[in-house]
Amino acid sequence: MAKNPVNSTPVDGSSNDSDVMPVPESASVPGQELVLVLDFGGQTAQLIARRVREQNVFCQLVRPDLPVERIRQLAPRGLILSGGPASVYEPGAPHPDPAIFDLGIPILGICYGMQLVCQAQGNEVSPGTQREFGRTGCHVVEEGELFRGVPRELSVWMSHGDQVKNLDAQWTTLASTADCPAAAVRHHTRPIYGIQFHPEVTHTQWGGQLLGNFVKTICGCRGDWKMSQFIEQQVLQLRERVGTSRVICGLSGGVDSSVVAALLYRAIGSQLSCIFVDNGLLRNNEKEAVRKRFGEHFHIDLHVVDAEERFLSELAGVSEPQQKRKVIGRVFIEVFRREAESIPDARFLAQGTLYPDVIESGGSPDGPAATIKHHHNVGGLPAELGFELIEPLRDLFKDEVRVLGQELGLSDEMIWRHPFPGPGLGVRCLGEIRKDKLDVLRQADAIVLEELRKAGLYRKIQQAFAVLLPVQTVGVMGDMRTYQNVVAIRAVETEDFMTADWYPLPHEVLHAISTRITNSVRGVNRVVYDISSKPPSTIEWE
Repeated sequence: MAKNPVNSTPVDGSSNDSDVMPVPESASVPGQELVLVLDFGGQTAQLIARRVREQNVFCQLVRPDLPVERIRQLAPRGLILSGGPASVYEPGAPHPDPAIFDLGIPILGICYGMQLVCQAQGNEVSPGTQREFGRTGCHVVEEGELFRGVPRELSVWMSHGDQVKNLDAQWTTLASTADCPAAAVRHHTRPIYGIQFHPEVTHTQWGGQLLGNFVKTICGCRGDWKMSQFIEQQVLQLRERVGTSRVICGLSGGVDSSVVAALLYRAIGSQLSCIFVDNGLLRNNEKEAVRKRFGEHFHIDLHVVDAEERFLSELAGVSEPQQKRKVIGRVFIEVFRREAESIPDARFLAQGTLYPDVIESGGSPDGPAATIKHHHNVGGLPAELGFELIEPLRDLFKDEVRVLGQELGLSDEMIWRHPFPGPGLGVRCLGEIRKDKLDVLRQADAIVLEELRKAGLYRKIQQAFAVLLPVQTVGVMGDMRTYQNVVAIRAVETEDFMTADWYPLPHEVLHAISTRITNSVRGVNRVVYDISSKPPSTIEWE
């Protein structure tokens, strides 16, 4: 039976810590084990934290130059130095506080992080004679504690051009590849380890075992952290920060914003108001479903704004993908702000931002991560908006959000909905956005999801949808020549949405989808299937 969110009275006060992302502060929880990841800007840095949490050990990302005094306050059981795009020998390359190597706690450097720890101990790092990218065969030279339980031969994921050269006698090589003699190393007298490959990505075999060996065997963590602890800590922090003010939640009906709303409702109850903006870029019957779930089931103060004409008017003639996202984000803020002004005592704005959104948008403005695409709910909020931002899921991945939703008592229908982008169908309707094109896309998309549910595949696929292409092709219908639209079908399987493989839909399912779309969606005479993985593609087409 689903549990009802708890409405409790908040307390006054506020807290903020710029050293860490807005997740529970482990230092405030006596007895909780913590591992810190120093983020040097690698695209998979957050995956490290995710993999550590899979070992039931709480993990936080912190800035790479976090002072050693702050690290002592947080009292981590271990430190992990992430990968990054820089070269350690370049001027201005990020480096950690050198005093971390004297803390006496275990340190694991990954890729760029390995080069940092080896360089800090007096070893040479320079461009390799052969760069390594992608899957590579790796041979374990010495098992030790780090490679305990790992086969001698395994496939690992490399992404580097620099290498550690001429290791001194204080280091032992644990593993090697054909082009990287020191693929994994350990210091003789200090608990310092380095791995040149990326154990955090799914492409590396036994990567979870390696990280588990580090946090449990080497760092000595018990592994007893649970999502229920995250909820307890977030509830306390939200109450402390919000006080008696009101929080506005931008509700879309998707998993992320739904979980945020449920978490906030448990923390502050009737102090929560939700705003749902119908931008005309929604799936079939989305507005009605949101009104029923949150207005009737949770009895949340729900404001529904019909802004379809405004959005489509602003988007007229816009076809460049990033520009479309920016227009949608800008108009959303303007419409949202106008509605928010009617809500008294509103001080905070809550969003369902997840870490993949943050990292694909380049992380923080001062961070070293590269921008892949703009997300309408990440950054860019105008200063005059007048709200303080609350993003309680900012450090979580989609699978963790689903677990959180289950803990909060949300229905399976809510929790297992496929992700839907903030800009909605605006980034699945390629080229210029028009209402007639959106109506075609809505019908095709509904058919895709219906057929997947009918075939029992919806829960096996992490994300599936239709895309309306800005091209037309020749066809024949009823002995007549047609020149109509093309719909592409996208279905992927992924654990973390940072990488993804296309899903091999059975031929009979593809046939059913294609037949239904071409027969019942007026204006479509061709259906194609996207068989691209991420990388090199992204999951969404724009």
